[in-house]
Amino acid sequence: MAHTTVEKTPVTLLGLGAMGTALARTWLAAGHPLTIWNRTPARAAALTAEGASVADTAAEAVAANPLVIVCLLDDASVEEALAGADLAGRDLVNLTTGTPAQARARAEWARERGARYLDGGIMAVPPMIGVPEAGGYVFYSGSRELFERHRKTLAVPVGTTYVGEDAGFAALYDVALLSAMYGMFAGVAHAFALIRKEDIDPASLAPLLADWLVAMAPAVHQTADQLRSGDYTKGVVSSLAMQVAGTPTFLNTAEQQGVSPELLSPYFELMRRRLAEGSGEEDLTGVVDLLVR
Repeated sequence: MAHTTVEKTPVTLLGLGAMGTALARTWLAAGHPLTIWNRTPARAAALTAEGASVADTAAEAVAANPLVIVCLLDDASVEEALAGADLAGRDLVNLTTGTPAQARARAEWARERGARYLDGGIMAVPPMIGVPEAGGYVFYSGSRELFERHRKTLAVPVGTTYVGEDAGFAALYDVALLSAMYGMFAGVAHAFALIRKEDIDPASLAPLLADWLVAMAPAVHQTADQLRSGDYTKGVVSSLAMQVAGTPTFLNTAEQQGVSPELLSPYFELMRRRLAEGSGEEDLTGVVDLLVR
């Protein structure tokens, strides 16, 4: 009986920080031939023992395989690492965190050097890599053909979500989600600050706060629907006028608790501006338009 073996796509990986190392281990474990390079060679030692081939230079690593994945500190590091590499005919996947403008410029930079380009935004931390149930994934944007060609290989460490031909979209989705995360963290910080001086165990507030945030999360769908339709009064439960009227309670409570209102005040000011310019029957969605310059 004849046996067939499915060959795994060889991968070159530049960058062995915490994320790069986690990515490397998943490709190695899945049987992908892996060539690695890192500015600090010592970080490659453990991966060598696991089967990776180490290149002395980034240029040598790029030359080793058609699929080149970059996971470095920043866009400037990518420029420096690839300065002497021949990218002609290479499939370059950049998982380095950057801005949408940097991704678009890097895509053009890659095209000028004869490479095909995908940009990626990693929505995971290193412990989530190689753990499907953890729910991590990577946004990809740029060449759809390139994404489809390497989809299975890219999905080995973590899930994949393609978001468009515009190379800047992966970074934009990434930063949009993380911006919302930091907004949530700001609200959580303010909530815990309010009880900080009281005889209240933070652990008793935590489950209530977590459940409340989960309950509020579906509001993002209504905001999206209102933005799409242009009707900010659609499905309103608590009007802008009502919510603006309630803001002094939050500010007065913060003052009485000895808590700075600096995390709330900017948003409340935007709410008041929107009320002055728009309709009190609206939802809070109009604040989005005030933020867009």
